[in-house]
Amino acid sequence: QVQLVESGGGLVQAGGSLRLSCAASEGTFSTFTMGWFRQAPGKAREFVAAISRSGGSTYAADSVKGRVSISRDNAKNTVYLEMNMLKPEDTAVYYCAAAQMKSITTPQWGYDYWGQGTQVTVSS
Repeated sequence: QVQLVESGGGLVQAGGSLRLSCAASEGTFSTFTMGWFRQAPGKAREFVAAISRSGGSTYAADSVKGRVSISRDNAKNTVYLEMNMLKPEDTAVYYCAAAQMKSITTPQWGYDYWGQGTQVTVSS
């Protein structure tokens, strides 16, 4: 069982930046494709970005492409989401997720483990 703990959320003004972190308890972290999702109030959870097991490949949703960067440090069992030029519509709870022994995948059902989420609020 993998436990994922997100951190780094908070309140930021539009145009600002945040760096989210997700620490995994599992020592075989490098066997997991990692993803970030978000859920805004009253909306469905949506894919944000994902990174391959080695970190060599990444993929981001069109809505955030060019504004976010996903990275990972397998030695620290941690995945990061760097978000820039934040907009009020980026306000959501951000979740990290882990997909064991899979290629980069975007649907929620492709992920096996989920964190509890961290709130990101962007003020206008």
